[in-house]
Amino acid sequence: MSDSATSATPATFPDSFLWGAATSAYQIEGAVREDGRTPSIWDTFSHTPGKTAGGDTGDIAVDHYHRYREDVALMAELGLTAYRFSVSWSRVQPTGRGPAVQRGLDFYRRLVDELLEHGIKPAVTLYHWDLPQELEDAGGWPERDTAHRFADYAQLVGEALGDRVEQWITLNEPWCSAFLGYASGVHAPGRTDQQASLRAAHHLNLAHGLGAAALRSVMPARNAVAISLNSSALRPLSPDSAADLAAVRRIDDLANGIFHGPILHGAYPETLLEATSAITDWSFLQDGDLDLIHQPLDALGLNYYTPTVVSAADPGADVPRADGHGTSDHSPWPGADDVAFHQLPGERTEMGWPVDPTGLYELIMRYTREAPGLPLYITENGAAYDDKPDADGRVHDPERIAYLHGHLTEVRRAIADGADVRGYYLWSLMDNFEWSYGYEKRFGAVYVDYASLERTPKSSALWYGRAARSGALPEPERI
Repeated sequence: MSDSATSATPATFPDSFLWGAATSAYQIEGAVREDGRTPSIWDTFSHTPGKTAGGDTGDIAVDHYHRYREDVALMAELGLTAYRFSVSWSRVQPTGRGPAVQRGLDFYRRLVDELLEHGIKPAVTLYHWDLPQELEDAGGWPERDTAHRFADYAQLVGEALGDRVEQWITLNEPWCSAFLGYASGVHAPGRTDQQASLRAAHHLNLAHGLGAAALRSVMPARNAVAISLNSSALRPLSPDSAADLAAVRRIDDLANGIFHGPILHGAYPETLLEATSAITDWSFLQDGDLDLIHQPLDALGLNYYTPTVVSAADPGADVPRADGHGTSDHSPWPGADDVAFHQLPGERTEMGWPVDPTGLYELIMRYTREAPGLPLYITENGAAYDDKPDADGRVHDPERIAYLHGHLTEVRRAIADGADVRGYYLWSLMDNFEWSYGYEKRFGAVYVDYASLERTPKSSALWYGRAARSGALPEPERI
Protein backbone atom coordinates (compact mmCIF):
# COMPACT_ATOMS: atom_id res chain seq x y z
CA MET A 1 0.00 0.00 0.00
CA SER A 2 3.05 2.24 -0.24
CA ASP A 3 6.37 2.35 -2.01
CA SER A 4 8.77 -0.43 -1.12
CA ALA A 5 10.23 -0.03 2.31
CA THR A 6 13.91 0.49 2.80
CA SER A 7 15.73 -2.25 4.66
CA ALA A 8 15.45 -2.37 8.42
CA THR A 9 18.46 -2.87 10.63
CA PRO A 10 18.28 -5.22 13.59
CA ALA A 11 17.51 -2.18 15.77
CA THR A 12 15.28 -0.02 13.57
CA PHE A 13 12.30 -0.13 11.23
CA PRO A 14 12.29 1.01 7.59
CA ASP A 15 12.11 4.77 7.11
CA SER A 16 8.79 4.44 5.23
CA PHE A 17 7.23 2.13 7.82
CA LEU A 18 3.73 3.32 8.80
CA TRP A 19 3.04 3.71 12.51
CA GLY A 20 -0.72 3.68 12.87
CA ALA A 21 -3.68 2.95 15.08
CA ALA A 22 -7.01 1.42 14.17
CA THR A 23 -10.68 1.77 15.15
CA SER A 24 -14.07 0.75 13.78
CA ALA A 25 -17.20 2.81 13.20
CA TYR A 26 -19.68 1.17 15.56
CA GLN A 27 -17.13 0.99 18.35
CA ILE A 28 -16.33 4.71 18.44
CA GLU A 29 -18.68 6.92 16.42
CA GLY A 30 -21.94 7.05 18.35
CA ALA A 31 -24.51 9.38 16.72
CA VAL A 32 -26.41 6.30 15.64
CA ARG A 33 -29.57 8.21 14.66
CA GLU A 34 -27.99 11.34 13.15
CA ASP A 35 -27.77 12.49 9.54
CA GLY A 36 -29.84 9.67 8.10
CA ARG A 37 -28.05 6.71 9.69
CA THR A 38 -30.27 3.68 10.26
CA PRO A 39 -29.70 0.59 12.43
CA SER A 40 -27.04 -1.95 11.64
CA ILE A 41 -27.04 -5.51 12.93
CA TRP A 42 -24.91 -4.33 15.87
CA ASP A 43 -27.51 -1.74 16.86
CA THR A 44 -30.12 -4.48 16.90
CA PHE A 45 -27.91 -7.03 18.63
CA SER A 46 -26.65 -4.69 21.35
CA HIS A 47 -30.20 -3.58 22.14
CA THR A 48 -31.30 -7.21 22.56
CA PRO A 49 -31.31 -8.09 26.28
CA GLY A 50 -28.51 -10.45 27.30
CA LYS A 51 -26.36 -10.04 24.20
CA THR A 52 -23.77 -7.60 25.56
CA ALA A 53 -22.14 -7.15 28.96
CA GLY A 54 -24.21 -4.78 31.07
CA GLY A 55 -26.60 -4.23 28.17
CA ASP A 56 -24.04 -1.81 26.71
CA THR A 57 -24.58 -0.37 23.23
CA GLY A 58 -22.71 1.80 20.76
CA ASP A 59 -25.36 4.53 20.81
CA ILE A 60 -22.85 7.05 22.13
CA ALA A 61 -19.68 4.96 22.22
CA VAL A 62 -16.90 7.57 22.57
CA ASP A 63 -18.71 10.15 20.41
CA HIS A 64 -16.02 10.24 17.74
CA TYR A 65 -18.66 11.51 15.29
CA HIS A 66 -18.62 14.86 17.09
CA ARG A 67 -15.07 14.73 18.50
CA TYR A 68 -13.11 13.59 15.45
CA ARG A 69 -11.09 16.81 15.23
CA GLU A 70 -9.96 16.38 18.82
CA ASP A 71 -9.11 12.73 18.12
CA VAL A 72 -7.10 13.53 14.99
CA ALA A 73 -5.19 16.24 16.83
CA LEU A 74 -4.37 13.67 19.50
CA MET A 75 -3.10 11.23 16.87
CA ALA A 76 -0.82 13.91 15.47
CA GLU A 77 0.41 14.84 18.93
CA LEU A 78 1.31 11.21 19.56
CA GLY A 79 3.26 11.02 16.31
CA LEU A 80 1.09 8.58 14.37
CA THR A 81 1.65 8.51 10.62
CA ALA A 82 -1.42 6.45 9.66
CA TYR A 83 -4.97 5.86 10.87
CA ARG A 84 -7.19 2.96 9.89
CA PHE A 85 -10.92 3.55 10.37
CA SER A 86 -14.05 1.91 9.06
CA VAL A 87 -17.07 3.40 7.32
CA SER A 88 -20.54 2.76 8.71
CA TRP A 89 -22.44 1.22 5.81
CA SER A 90 -25.84 2.28 7.17
CA ARG A 91 -24.59 5.86 7.63
CA VAL A 92 -23.71 6.03 3.93
CA GLN A 93 -26.44 3.81 2.47
CA PRO A 94 -29.18 3.41 5.11
CA THR A 95 -31.07 0.55 3.49
CA GLY A 96 -28.01 -1.10 2.02
CA ARG A 97 -29.32 -0.19 -1.41
CA GLY A 98 -29.67 2.85 -3.63
CA PRO A 99 -27.90 6.18 -3.66
CA ALA A 100 -25.62 7.41 -0.92
CA VAL A 101 -26.72 9.82 1.77
CA GLN A 102 -24.36 12.72 1.27
CA ARG A 103 -24.57 13.80 4.92
CA GLY A 104 -23.11 10.44 5.87
CA LEU A 105 -20.35 10.63 3.29
CA ASP A 106 -19.62 14.20 4.35
CA PHE A 107 -18.55 13.01 7.79
CA TYR A 108 -15.90 10.76 6.24
CA ARG A 109 -14.85 13.51 3.83
CA ARG A 110 -14.28 15.82 6.80
CA LEU A 111 -12.40 13.11 8.70
CA VAL A 112 -10.13 12.37 5.74
CA ASP A 113 -9.41 16.05 5.19
CA GLU A 114 -8.56 16.47 8.87
CA LEU A 115 -6.17 13.53 8.77
CA LEU A 116 -4.42 14.76 5.65
CA GLU A 117 -4.06 18.26 7.11
CA HIS A 118 -2.22 16.68 10.04
CA GLY A 119 0.03 14.57 7.82
CA ILE A 120 -1.67 11.29 8.72
CA LYS A 121 -2.36 8.72 5.99
CA PRO A 122 -5.98 7.49 6.07
CA ALA A 123 -6.71 3.80 5.51
CA VAL A 124 -10.38 3.03 4.91
CA THR A 125 -12.00 -0.27 5.89
CA LEU A 126 -15.33 -0.63 4.14
CA TYR A 127 -16.82 -3.33 6.34
CA HIS A 128 -16.13 -3.90 10.02
CA TRP A 129 -19.14 -6.08 10.91
CA ASP A 130 -21.97 -3.50 10.83
CA LEU A 131 -24.28 -4.79 8.10
CA PRO A 132 -27.37 -2.59 7.55
CA GLN A 133 -30.24 -4.26 9.37
CA GLU A 134 -32.43 -4.16 6.28
CA LEU A 135 -29.96 -6.40 4.47
CA GLU A 136 -29.94 -8.84 7.38
CA ASP A 137 -33.74 -8.85 7.29
CA ALA A 138 -33.43 -9.89 3.64
CA GLY A 139 -31.17 -12.82 4.62
CA GLY A 140 -27.84 -11.21 5.45
CA TRP A 141 -24.48 -12.66 4.42
CA PRO A 142 -25.85 -16.17 3.76
CA GLU A 143 -27.67 -14.60 0.78
CA ARG A 144 -25.72 -14.04 -2.43
CA ASP A 145 -27.37 -10.70 -3.10
CA THR A 146 -25.60 -9.17 -0.08
CA ALA A 147 -22.27 -9.51 -1.89
CA HIS A 148 -23.62 -7.49 -4.81
CA ARG A 149 -25.02 -4.86 -2.46
CA PHE A 150 -21.57 -4.57 -0.90
CA ALA A 151 -20.02 -3.94 -4.32
CA ASP A 152 -22.48 -1.09 -4.93
CA TYR A 153 -21.64 0.38 -1.52
CA ALA A 154 -17.90 0.04 -2.18
CA GLN A 155 -18.29 1.97 -5.40
CA LEU A 156 -20.16 4.80 -3.65
CA VAL A 157 -17.45 5.21 -1.03
CA GLY A 158 -14.66 4.82 -3.57
CA GLU A 159 -16.16 7.58 -5.69
CA ALA A 160 -16.43 9.88 -2.66
CA LEU A 161 -13.01 9.33 -1.08
CA GLY A 162 -10.82 7.68 -3.71
CA ASP A 163 -9.23 10.96 -4.78
CA ARG A 164 -7.73 11.45 -1.29
CA VAL A 165 -7.48 7.99 0.26
CA GLU A 166 -4.90 5.64 -1.21
CA GLN A 167 -5.23 2.68 1.17
CA TRP A 168 -8.39 0.57 1.08
CA ILE A 169 -9.46 -2.57 2.91
CA THR A 170 -12.60 -4.35 1.76
CA LEU A 171 -13.45 -6.49 4.80
CA ASN A 172 -12.16 -6.79 8.33
CA GLU A 173 -11.94 -10.32 9.72
CA PRO A 174 -14.59 -12.05 7.60
CA TRP A 175 -14.08 -15.12 9.83
CA CYS A 176 -15.75 -13.26 12.69
CA SER A 177 -18.59 -12.03 10.48
CA ALA A 178 -19.31 -15.53 9.21
CA PHE A 179 -18.68 -17.79 12.17
CA LEU A 180 -19.22 -15.65 15.27
CA GLY A 181 -22.23 -14.02 13.61
CA TYR A 182 -23.91 -17.04 12.02
CA ALA A 183 -22.52 -20.16 13.75
CA SER A 184 -21.86 -19.47 17.44
CA GLY A 185 -24.09 -16.40 17.63
CA VAL A 186 -21.85 -14.44 20.01
CA HIS A 187 -21.66 -11.58 17.48
CA ALA A 188 -24.38 -9.88 15.50
CA PRO A 189 -26.72 -10.96 14.05
CA GLY A 190 -26.60 -13.76 16.64
CA ARG A 191 -27.62 -16.69 14.45
CA THR A 192 -26.58 -20.29 15.15
CA ASP A 193 -26.74 -22.13 11.85
CA GLN A 194 -23.55 -23.83 10.65
CA GLN A 195 -24.74 -24.16 7.07
CA ALA A 196 -25.60 -20.47 7.01
CA SER A 197 -22.15 -19.63 8.37
CA LEU A 198 -20.44 -21.44 5.50
CA ARG A 199 -22.70 -19.70 2.99
CA ALA A 200 -21.84 -16.41 4.69
CA ALA A 201 -18.11 -17.11 4.45
CA HIS A 202 -18.39 -17.71 0.71
CA HIS A 203 -20.49 -14.62 0.11
CA LEU A 204 -18.07 -12.51 2.15
CA ASN A 205 -15.30 -13.77 -0.12
CA LEU A 206 -17.44 -12.91 -3.12
CA ALA A 207 -18.12 -9.46 -1.64
CA HIS A 208 -14.39 -8.90 -1.33
CA GLY A 209 -13.80 -9.77 -4.97
CA LEU A 210 -16.73 -7.75 -6.29
CA GLY A 211 -15.90 -4.88 -3.96
CA ALA A 212 -12.25 -4.79 -5.03
CA ALA A 213 -13.29 -4.65 -8.67
CA ALA A 214 -15.84 -1.91 -7.92
CA LEU A 215 -13.23 0.18 -6.12
CA ARG A 216 -10.77 -0.14 -8.97
CA SER A 217 -13.42 0.91 -11.46
CA VAL A 218 -13.78 4.35 -9.84
CA MET A 219 -10.43 5.10 -8.19
CA PRO A 220 -7.02 6.23 -9.43
CA ALA A 221 -4.69 3.38 -10.34
CA ARG A 222 -2.26 4.43 -7.59
CA ASN A 223 -4.71 3.37 -4.88
CA ALA A 224 -4.15 0.04 -3.14
CA VAL A 225 -6.79 -2.56 -2.27
CA ALA A 226 -6.35 -5.11 0.52
CA ILE A 227 -8.30 -7.28 2.95
CA SER A 228 -7.65 -7.80 6.67
CA LEU A 229 -7.73 -11.42 7.85
CA ASN A 230 -7.53 -12.62 11.45
CA SER A 231 -5.61 -15.68 10.34
CA SER A 232 -4.76 -18.07 13.16
CA ALA A 233 -1.23 -18.99 14.18
CA LEU A 234 -1.98 -22.64 14.87
CA ARG A 235 -0.07 -25.12 16.98
CA PRO A 236 -0.76 -28.74 17.96
CA LEU A 237 -1.00 -29.51 21.66
CA SER A 238 1.35 -32.45 21.05
CA PRO A 239 3.64 -31.88 18.05
CA ASP A 240 4.40 -35.61 17.84
CA SER A 241 0.72 -36.60 17.71
CA ALA A 242 -0.61 -37.37 14.24
CA ALA A 243 -4.16 -36.84 15.52
CA ASP A 244 -3.29 -33.39 16.88
CA LEU A 245 -1.60 -32.46 13.61
CA ALA A 246 -4.77 -33.52 11.80
CA ALA A 247 -6.75 -31.26 14.16
CA VAL A 248 -4.47 -28.38 13.19
CA ARG A 249 -5.18 -29.10 9.52
CA ARG A 250 -8.94 -29.07 10.20
CA ILE A 251 -8.88 -25.73 12.00
CA ASP A 252 -6.39 -24.25 9.56
CA ASP A 253 -8.91 -24.85 6.78
CA LEU A 254 -11.72 -23.21 8.75
CA ALA A 255 -9.68 -20.32 10.17
CA ASN A 256 -7.37 -19.56 7.28
CA GLY A 257 -7.80 -21.56 4.11
CA ILE A 258 -11.50 -20.79 3.72
CA PHE A 259 -10.48 -17.18 3.06
CA HIS A 260 -6.93 -17.11 1.81
CA GLY A 261 -7.53 -20.15 -0.41
CA PRO A 262 -9.92 -18.46 -2.84
CA ILE A 263 -8.58 -14.92 -2.27
CA LEU A 264 -4.89 -15.70 -2.82
CA HIS A 265 -5.02 -18.92 -4.84
CA GLY A 266 -8.44 -19.09 -6.47
CA ALA A 267 -9.60 -22.31 -4.78
CA TYR A 268 -11.02 -23.63 -1.53
CA PRO A 269 -8.99 -26.37 0.17
CA GLU A 270 -10.30 -29.77 -0.88
CA THR A 271 -9.92 -30.92 2.73
CA LEU A 272 -12.30 -28.12 3.79
CA LEU A 273 -14.95 -29.15 1.28
CA GLU A 274 -14.68 -32.78 2.43
CA ALA A 275 -14.78 -31.98 6.16
CA THR A 276 -17.92 -29.86 5.82
CA SER A 277 -19.75 -32.05 3.28
CA ALA A 278 -22.17 -33.32 5.94
CA ILE A 279 -23.21 -29.71 6.61
CA THR A 280 -23.49 -28.38 3.07
CA ASP A 281 -23.00 -29.52 -0.51
CA TRP A 282 -21.47 -26.12 -1.37
CA SER A 283 -24.02 -25.64 -4.14
CA PHE A 284 -23.89 -21.89 -3.37
CA LEU A 285 -20.42 -21.90 -4.98
CA GLN A 286 -21.35 -20.98 -8.55
CA ASP A 287 -19.35 -21.21 -11.75
CA GLY A 288 -17.09 -18.19 -12.07
CA ASP A 289 -17.20 -17.28 -8.37
CA LEU A 290 -13.60 -18.23 -7.72
CA ASP A 291 -12.40 -16.02 -10.56
CA LEU A 292 -14.43 -13.13 -9.14
CA ILE A 293 -12.98 -13.67 -5.66
CA HIS A 294 -9.40 -14.11 -6.87
CA GLN A 295 -8.81 -10.43 -7.59
CA PRO A 296 -5.24 -9.11 -7.59
CA LEU A 297 -4.35 -7.74 -4.16
CA ASP A 298 -2.02 -4.80 -3.54
CA ALA A 299 -1.42 -5.83 0.07
CA LEU A 300 -2.66 -8.16 2.79
CA GLY A 301 -3.64 -7.08 6.28
CA LEU A 302 -2.99 -9.46 9.17
CA ASN A 303 -4.70 -9.14 12.55
CA TYR A 304 -3.08 -11.02 15.42
CA TYR A 305 -3.64 -11.30 19.18
CA THR A 306 -2.72 -14.78 20.39
CA PRO A 307 -1.87 -18.25 19.04
CA THR A 308 -4.42 -21.05 18.78
CA VAL A 309 -3.53 -24.45 20.30
CA VAL A 310 -5.62 -27.48 19.35
CA SER A 311 -5.74 -31.23 19.83
CA ALA A 312 -7.88 -34.12 18.72
CA ALA A 313 -10.85 -35.07 20.88
CA ASP A 314 -13.32 -37.92 20.81
CA PRO A 315 -16.64 -37.03 19.16
CA GLY A 316 -19.27 -36.38 21.80
CA ALA A 317 -16.70 -35.74 24.52
CA ASP A 318 -16.79 -32.66 26.73
CA VAL A 319 -14.49 -30.70 24.44
CA PRO A 320 -12.56 -27.72 25.81
CA ARG A 321 -13.77 -24.59 24.01
CA ALA A 322 -11.04 -22.19 25.13
CA ASP A 323 -10.85 -20.67 21.66
CA GLY A 324 -11.08 -17.07 22.84
CA HIS A 325 -14.28 -16.27 20.97
CA GLY A 326 -16.85 -15.81 23.70
CA THR A 327 -19.22 -18.17 25.44
CA SER A 328 -21.86 -20.05 23.49
CA ASP A 329 -23.47 -23.46 23.36
CA HIS A 330 -22.79 -23.39 19.63
CA SER A 331 -19.37 -23.87 18.06
CA PRO A 332 -17.95 -21.37 15.56
CA TRP A 333 -16.08 -24.25 13.89
CA PRO A 334 -18.42 -26.13 11.50
CA GLY A 335 -17.55 -29.78 11.14
CA ALA A 336 -14.86 -29.68 13.83
CA ASP A 337 -16.64 -31.07 16.87
CA ASP A 338 -13.76 -33.52 17.33
CA VAL A 339 -11.22 -30.72 17.88
CA ALA A 340 -10.38 -29.37 21.33
CA PHE A 341 -8.92 -25.91 22.02
CA HIS A 342 -6.38 -25.20 24.74
CA GLN A 343 -4.84 -22.18 26.43
CA LEU A 344 -1.10 -21.76 26.70
CA PRO A 345 0.25 -21.31 30.23
CA GLY A 346 1.75 -18.00 31.32
CA GLU A 347 0.80 -14.35 31.10
CA ARG A 348 -2.65 -13.46 29.78
CA THR A 349 -4.44 -10.27 28.86
CA GLU A 350 -7.72 -9.14 30.39
CA MET A 351 -9.45 -11.09 27.60
CA GLY A 352 -7.87 -14.25 28.95
CA TRP A 353 -5.70 -14.53 25.83
CA PRO A 354 -2.15 -15.83 26.30
CA VAL A 355 0.61 -13.39 25.40
CA ASP A 356 2.95 -14.92 22.81
CA PRO A 357 4.55 -12.52 20.32
CA THR A 358 6.24 -15.36 18.43
CA GLY A 359 2.87 -16.26 16.92
CA LEU A 360 2.90 -12.95 15.05
CA TYR A 361 6.31 -13.73 13.59
CA GLU A 362 5.06 -17.17 12.54
CA LEU A 363 2.02 -15.63 10.85
CA ILE A 364 4.07 -13.02 8.98
CA MET A 365 6.54 -15.59 7.72
CA ARG A 366 3.75 -17.95 6.70
CA TYR A 367 2.17 -15.31 4.47
CA THR A 368 5.57 -14.28 3.16
CA ARG A 369 5.73 -17.85 1.83
CA GLU A 370 1.99 -18.11 1.03
CA ALA A 371 1.95 -14.96 -1.10
CA PRO A 372 5.50 -14.09 -2.15
CA GLY A 373 5.89 -10.51 -3.26
CA LEU A 374 2.66 -9.33 -1.60
CA PRO A 375 3.24 -6.47 0.88
CA LEU A 376 1.95 -7.12 4.40
CA TYR A 377 0.52 -4.81 7.05
CA ILE A 378 -0.27 -5.65 10.65
CA THR A 379 -3.72 -4.09 10.62
CA GLU A 380 -4.58 -5.03 14.21
CA ASN A 381 -2.49 -6.01 17.22
CA GLY A 382 -2.97 -5.03 20.84
CA ALA A 383 -4.21 -6.09 24.25
CA ALA A 384 -6.89 -5.35 26.82
CA TYR A 385 -5.81 -4.61 30.38
CA ASP A 386 -7.62 -3.30 33.46
CA ASP A 387 -6.39 0.28 33.08
CA LYS A 388 -7.23 2.87 35.75
CA PRO A 389 -6.09 6.46 36.32
CA ASP A 390 -3.85 7.11 39.33
CA ALA A 391 -4.40 9.88 41.87
CA ASP A 392 -2.89 12.39 39.45
CA GLY A 393 -5.13 11.28 36.59
CA ARG A 394 -2.33 9.53 34.71
CA VAL A 395 -2.83 6.04 33.30
CA HIS A 396 0.17 3.74 33.56
CA ASP A 397 -0.12 0.50 31.59
CA PRO A 398 3.28 -1.21 31.67
CA GLU A 399 1.71 -4.52 30.64
CA ARG A 400 0.57 -3.03 27.34
CA ILE A 401 3.97 -1.45 26.74
CA ALA A 402 5.58 -4.85 27.25
CA TYR A 403 2.99 -6.44 24.94
CA LEU A 404 3.65 -3.89 22.18
CA HIS A 405 7.40 -4.07 22.61
CA GLY A 406 7.34 -7.85 22.31
CA HIS A 407 5.12 -7.94 19.26
CA LEU A 408 6.85 -5.10 17.44
CA THR A 409 10.17 -6.82 18.12
CA GLU A 410 8.79 -9.85 16.26
CA VAL A 411 7.63 -7.64 13.38
CA ARG A 412 11.12 -6.17 13.15
CA ARG A 413 12.63 -9.67 13.26
CA ALA A 414 10.36 -10.74 10.39
CA ILE A 415 11.41 -7.72 8.32
CA ALA A 416 15.06 -8.51 8.98
CA ASP A 417 14.34 -12.08 7.81
CA GLY A 418 12.96 -10.86 4.50
CA ALA A 419 9.27 -10.17 5.13
CA ASP A 420 7.84 -7.11 3.37
CA VAL A 421 5.90 -5.65 6.31
CA ARG A 422 5.15 -2.00 5.60
CA GLY A 423 3.17 -0.84 8.60
CA TYR A 424 1.63 -1.58 11.98
CA TYR A 425 -1.78 -0.48 13.26
CA LEU A 426 -2.15 -0.69 17.01
CA TRP A 427 -5.54 -1.87 18.23
CA SER A 428 -6.90 0.37 19.38
CA LEU A 429 -6.42 4.11 19.31
CA MET A 430 -8.66 4.52 22.35
CA ASP A 431 -10.89 2.58 24.69
CA ASN A 432 -14.27 1.90 23.10
CA PHE A 433 -17.27 -0.43 22.80
CA GLU A 434 -15.77 -3.91 22.70
CA TRP A 435 -18.65 -5.76 21.01
CA SER A 436 -20.32 -8.36 23.25
CA TYR A 437 -17.98 -7.35 26.10
CA GLY A 438 -19.50 -3.87 26.13
CA TYR A 439 -17.25 -1.35 27.87
CA GLU A 440 -15.62 -3.87 30.21
CA LYS A 441 -12.47 -4.45 28.14
CA ARG A 442 -10.06 -1.59 27.42
CA PHE A 443 -7.85 -2.07 24.35
CA GLY A 444 -7.01 1.60 23.88
CA ALA A 445 -3.66 3.34 24.02
CA VAL A 446 -5.75 6.35 25.02
CA TYR A 447 -7.91 6.08 28.13
CA VAL A 448 -11.53 7.23 27.80
CA ASP A 449 -13.58 8.23 30.84
CA TYR A 450 -16.94 6.93 29.69
CA ALA A 451 -18.85 9.41 31.86
CA SER A 452 -17.11 12.57 30.66
CA LEU A 453 -15.64 11.13 27.42
CA GLU A 454 -12.36 12.84 28.31
CA ARG A 455 -9.36 11.30 26.52
CA THR A 456 -6.08 10.67 28.37
CA PRO A 457 -3.08 9.11 26.62
CA LYS A 458 -1.82 6.11 28.59
CA SER A 459 1.88 5.55 29.07
CA SER A 460 1.68 3.02 26.20
CA ALA A 461 0.51 5.79 23.85
CA LEU A 462 3.54 7.88 24.81
CA TRP A 463 5.83 4.89 24.37
CA TYR A 464 4.32 4.07 20.97
CA GLY A 465 4.61 7.70 19.87
CA ARG A 466 8.30 7.68 20.79
CA ALA A 467 8.74 4.52 18.67
CA ALA A 468 6.89 6.15 15.75
CA ARG A 469 9.09 9.23 15.84
CA SER A 470 12.38 7.37 16.13
CA GLY A 471 11.68 4.26 14.06
CA ALA A 472 13.11 2.22 16.94
CA LEU A 473 11.64 0.61 20.03
CA PRO A 474 12.32 2.27 23.39
CA GLU A 475 12.99 -0.11 26.23
CA PRO A 476 9.72 -0.84 28.06
CA GLU A 477 10.92 0.37 31.46
CA ARG A 478 11.82 3.83 30.14
CA ILE A 479 8.25 5.17 30.16
